[in-house]
Amino acid sequence: MAEQVIICKDLTKRFGDFMAVNKISFEVNRGEIFGFLGANGAGKTTAMRILCGLSYPTSGAATVAGFDVYKQQESIKRNIGYMSQKFSLYENLTVLENIEFYGGVYGLSRKTIRSRSDELINQLGLQQEARKLVGELPLGWKQKLAFSVAIFHQPQIVFLDEPTGGVDPVTRRQFWDMIYAAAASGITVFVTTHYMDEAEYCNRVTIMVDGKIEALDAPQALKARFQANNMEEVFYQLARGAKRSSD
Repeated sequence: MAEQVIICKDLTKRFGDFMAVNKISFEVNRGEIFGFLGANGAGKTTAMRILCGLSYPTSGAATVAGFDVYKQQESIKRNIGYMSQKFSLYENLTVLENIEFYGGVYGLSRKTIRSRSDELINQLGLQQEARKLVGELPLGWKQKLAFSVAIFHQPQIVFLDEPTGGVDPVTRRQFWDMIYAAAASGITVFVTTHYMDEAEYCNRVTIMVDGKIEALDAPQALKARFQANNMEEVFYQLARGAKRSSD
């Protein structure tokens, strides 16, 4: 059996009377690309923040890389990478300075940082831009650099929150090539997105509607189940069904 690196059971998050995450349960396997899909406001980011050790759940249980979300948040943070939906690098530092800074934050030795920095810059083709300020780079390059920095310390799991928002289709495709490479190296990828076509790139997807998980399976299986041509049609059927049940 595949090793499960994320386990959630009835995970819930309330903000006063508002139920942002409503008793969600799922598991994620090591090396899997796991899509967490839903419209804006569906509860994706709230759930991810809990799994990243940035917020406590109201109730339920979850472990990430074997660590409890209530009691071992710092251990979770040391074993994951995280890329927020807002650009997360320092625009007033150079490309190389950003890489070195985050390498230090992740606790890597100076020798390791130097060798991995050279390797990363060559992989990204940023040899000419290494000493430029990150703020001078096009958005697509910023996003690819941010992802590379998020896995610089070779974490067990990387969480990506809407990583391709605002970039052009070609850059989105290139970004997913990088995700495939990370997964092939053994890193588990947990990615939230509201782009339904990106679900096709995942091994399995969860579809969130109003804080609840309405479906979880491989994209092909979901399309067959809902007799849909694409994941957008699957999502539309689920969202429409959820609306009818709440009326």
